[in-house]
Amino acid sequence: MAGWQARREPLVFAALLPTLIALSTAGDTLAPGYRLEDGSSLVSSDGSFKLGFFTPGKSNLRYLGISYNQISDQTVVWVANRNSPLPDRTGVLSFSSNGSLSLSDSKGVVYWSTPSTTPAWPVAKLLDDANFVVVGAGEGGYAWQSFDDPTDTLLPGMKLRVDRRTGFTRNFTSWKSDDDPGTGDYTLFIDSNGDPQIFLLQGTKLVWRSGPWVGEGFSGIPEMWNNDMFNFSFVPGTEEAYYLFNSRNKSVQSRLVVQPKGLIERRVWIQSRGNWTVFWSWPSDECDSFGHCGNFSVCDDNESPACSCLQGFEPNSPDNWNLRDAKDGCRRRTAVDCQNGTDGFVLVANTKLPDTSAAVVNENMGTKECWEACLRNCSCTAYATAEMIDGGRSRCILWSTALTDLRVYAEGGQNLFVRLARADLGTTGENYL
Repeated sequence: MAGWQARREPLVFAALLPTLIALSTAGDTLAPGYRLEDGSSLVSSDGSFKLGFFTPGKSNLRYLGISYNQISDQTVVWVANRNSPLPDRTGVLSFSSNGSLSLSDSKGVVYWSTPSTTPAWPVAKLLDDANFVVVGAGEGGYAWQSFDDPTDTLLPGMKLRVDRRTGFTRNFTSWKSDDDPGTGDYTLFIDSNGDPQIFLLQGTKLVWRSGPWVGEGFSGIPEMWNNDMFNFSFVPGTEEAYYLFNSRNKSVQSRLVVQPKGLIERRVWIQSRGNWTVFWSWPSDECDSFGHCGNFSVCDDNESPACSCLQGFEPNSPDNWNLRDAKDGCRRRTAVDCQNGTDGFVLVANTKLPDTSAAVVNENMGTKECWEACLRNCSCTAYATAEMIDGGRSRCILWSTALTDLRVYAEGGQNLFVRLARADLGTTGENYL
């Protein structure tokens, strides 16, 4: 994870510090001179979350973490010492002399700590949203917060984010297994290149992407479209890009978790049954696997085989293609002829838009202007328009590289216009707007 970075938040704690310090043994607060020992816990003021020690699954090791407090199932959403477990129950959380929070054992061995800080009278507090923060008198923000060092879980109001100025990211990484919260193989993060998307990596290999934001959800997550359970927000700002969600019904407990086997699951707590249910998960089928059909091809899970070349393209490796190995993708049948102005576009409807990490985005540009911009640029291979965040404007997405990770849905999705030579247009698609 990235190192400590001060975060300025709208909450101002300075005026509350005297009260917090006086209540240093209160349920949600830890102050210098006090210790949180194994067997005790901090509980947020509304009772939703607790910070304490736990043993996962079949393990015998001890960890400090945050979990739901009013849910019968032990559901951990953040782990402090995920890669440095305690061997016994002698763990203690306290402030060290340099102002950092420190997790140590009876011998004084440190298993985890926050970066050293110098706030006056530092106080640690577990907030109602499960954010564990360190604040100081006279400080306008947090000296440290657990939300900037997440584990595997995105909670309501919590940002999956990247600071596009500094490169600071909040990456969410799976546990190694249900018994080991150590850093696992799968990492969820925002790629801020081109038109920003959410990526899932297995090690360093890209295995899934969300597609770009298209007004009410991501292009590659149809479950978000016309949803009435959650509010989703995505802001691809020039300084910060972030995604967050909130439940429309505040009584509904929901979380997004990166599982050890590589699934991204939205889970919802069913109180009457006393368990979590999977509301949806990704990747959901073979077409969700990044680049499953190679370049300039399209994946349709309702067809067999699922992969086919785009109109005007043919397999790069026909023999492999016949064996249903489409990784080599497709190539043009006819070279485009931009200089003579004879090229046109074919419509591919209901798509998860191709990878946009190298795409160029023009804001406040409608379909006609987008078509003209692509037609003028001889290297432009395709274009699409998508709604902006406020839903009232559109933006133009231009591709000048190979079209990768394209799929279609039975309904919904976006219109993509692919550049073709006149010979490959047939009777449809010429100069599509």
